[in-house]
Amino acid sequence: MNILGIETSCDDTCIAIVKASKKGFKVLSSIISSQVKLHAKYGGVYPFLAKREHKKNLPLVYKKAIKKAKDPKIDLVAVTVGPGLEPCLWMGINFAQELAKKLKVEIVPVNHIEAHILANKLSVKNIVLPAICLVVSGGHTQLILMTKNKYKILGETRDDAAGECLDKAARILGLGYPGGPIIAAKAKRNPDVKIDLPRPMINHKNYDFSFSGLKTAILYKVEKDKNLKKKYLKEMCHEIQQAVIDVLIKKTTRAAKEYKAKTIIIGGGVTANKELKKQLAKATNLPLIVPNPRLSTDNAVMAAITAFLSKNNLPIEANGNLRLK
Repeated sequence: MNILGIETSCDDTCIAIVKASKKGFKVLSSIISSQVKLHAKYGGVYPFLAKREHKKNLPLVYKKAIKKAKDPKIDLVAVTVGPGLEPCLWMGINFAQELAKKLKVEIVPVNHIEAHILANKLSVKNIVLPAICLVVSGGHTQLILMTKNKYKILGETRDDAAGECLDKAARILGLGYPGGPIIAAKAKRNPDVKIDLPRPMINHKNYDFSFSGLKTAILYKVEKDKNLKKKYLKEMCHEIQQAVIDVLIKKTTRAAKEYKAKTIIIGGGVTANKELKKQLAKATNLPLIVPNPRLSTDNAVMAAITAFLSKNNLPIEANGNLRLK
């Protein structure tokens, strides 16, 4: 069957068409309209501006996706309903409802977090369970135990998500938005410079995260030494990135050991970070399933895949705080 996926949980307008069967998945088209340049001056996503852009972009992105896929017959429409920014989610849902009515097909609502996990099914047919899933992005940082047809959230951020922390750190340093890729590009070890930043909650027995303290520590250091970002910028970026990576790896590997996981799965925009993937692979003896870089950040392919695989029965309504069960 051909599934048309729609993803508008944040600032990317995404539509994809995926051919799905029990044998696997084939991406017929995947179009993403980014709003990064539009939101850069705000240092983050401005929800109602993003909503306006989704409304404008959805018909255009749809036409491009259909054209690239060579106008296939659509059998199902999948749409992200949460978690995310509710004004943005509603734009995707409204468009999906109109489209499904026109095409006379069913709509399947999709959980954005589950979609980040199941995006890996595009390249990996069999995932050996139980698995520990690390979903980490600008809006989410969660550790999830995945068993057969069931999820259990082991821990999540109590304040800033990891990606949000990197965005704010980059803003403090005057580096622009989005912060994660910029910090990763500038990060370089300097043995002649010593900068120590905290690893919040790294040794706590639970699996929750907190990155607001790291952001505050960065702010204090920059305020204390006004020349810090000029003299030690590369080392500062390295230490910021490493602080986040250390916390993510320590919690993930400990959870894998405690729950006797057979696989570790990662997903979300921050998992596009090459250093995170490299260090996590070294830190564990378990198979590490990593999404294709183009499926790490938000996309509609993952929504289409999840609609085919998921057993979750969700209402077709926006839920910014939707939980994975």
